[in-house]
Amino acid sequence: MPRPRKCRRVCRLPENEGFQPLGPGAAETPVILNVDEYEALRLIDLEDLSQEECGEYMGIARTTVQQIYGSARKKLARALVEGLPLRIAGGDFSLCDGTEQRCCRRSCHRRQAGNLKNVEDFQQGGNENENSPAP
Repeated sequence: MPRPRKCRRVCRLPENEGFQPLGPGAAETPVILNVDEYEALRLIDLEDLSQEECGEYMGIARTTVQQIYGSARKKLARALVEGLPLRIAGGDFSLCDGTEQRCCRRSCHRRQAGNLKNVEDFQQGGNENENSPAP
């Protein structure tokens, strides 16, 4: 029996729920990027964290971060190269409540944001994508 999936800690929800190409691919089925994949991209590529540091912040192992990050990069590349819409939704995550000891690299976005987006908006509909990696 496989181990249960560990919930990934996310310090900040995306500002946008997705992106739409300018060309004719806009009507096609979107590529679904899970919120935990978005967070891995944000921490590694934007915040310049190593995969090990990213794992510490998300509360998961480095090998799990490596899998999540690889999946996220593949989905992002597919959306860009094939001109497909990109939607950010779903995934196994819990939003940081701002009280965690190792919350975020700089200051916690949860504490800074006065009006955060509703978590339920991002938790719906993200698991129906056949592009998601198997647990």
